[in-house]
Amino acid sequence: MRAIWKGHIQFSLVTIPIRIYNAIDTGQTISFNLLSKEDLNPVSYEKKDKVTGKSLRSEDIVKGYQYEPGQYVIIEEEDFQKIRLKSTKVIEIDGFVKTSEVHPTLYDAPYFIGPDGEVAAKTYGLLCETMKQSDKIAVGKVVLRDRENPVLINPHEGGLLMYRLRYPSEVRNIREVPQLIDVRADKDQLKLAKTLVDSMTTKFSKIEMKDHYFDALKSIIDAKVDGREIVTVEQEEPKVVDIMTALKQSIDIAKKKPMEKAKGAKKKATKKATKTSKNSRRKAG
Repeated sequence: MRAIWKGHIQFSLVTIPIRIYNAIDTGQTISFNLLSKEDLNPVSYEKKDKVTGKSLRSEDIVKGYQYEPGQYVIIEEEDFQKIRLKSTKVIEIDGFVKTSEVHPTLYDAPYFIGPDGEVAAKTYGLLCETMKQSDKIAVGKVVLRDRENPVLINPHEGGLLMYRLRYPSEVRNIREVPQLIDVRADKDQLKLAKTLVDSMTTKFSKIEMKDHYFDALKSIIDAKVDGREIVTVEQEEPKVVDIMTALKQSIDIAKKKPMEKAKGAKKKATKKATKTSKNSRRKAG
């Protein structure tokens, strides 16, 4: 794994040399090239004036902020220079907080943090264990690409995981979502719903987390490369059923699944025992 950033974590007078790594495997993303339909030649991105259709050079383009419909203020490169922040290569920790205090909507891209050198590894390990035992996460900031970014750091499987954060002002209020109303839940419906949730409770590690779209798209690409026929599966629209009926039927289905698994395991055990018994008789003969 190759580091994408090298610097330090700093809180108070403690400084730890670190390296940052991408936590996301970009190899799991399928990208496409634009081609001309007739000759299948690569198509380049052309910068054109949307009104006149005239092709433009980079030097013919400026950045404008639309403050009113059709009205723009031009921001020159020297304007950006005035607010450019100096990259200090330091992740400055502002404080340690409880995980529950940071709203999930603020989380952005994840990164792995590793120690930079054997000496740093000891202090790095101390920070990991301290945060783990304190049940706290670190919130701070770092300057990346001339802009200050808020970050969150928390212990993760023996190491440190960092999230770039969004600013709270960037996130909309969920109360703006249409048709959100305060509903008093029916007691019988609530009881059945809780029973269903209890029957479906499991561990996250047991839930399949697989990108089926990626697999399906890769299969189509492979089929086209090999000249094979592409088979598609039509999906039916789910039927909307009365809530009480749906809850009761769902609970029945959830109860049957453990029984079916148990029967399957029993059959396997019986077959294994029978096979072992036969092998034993053969050896005895």
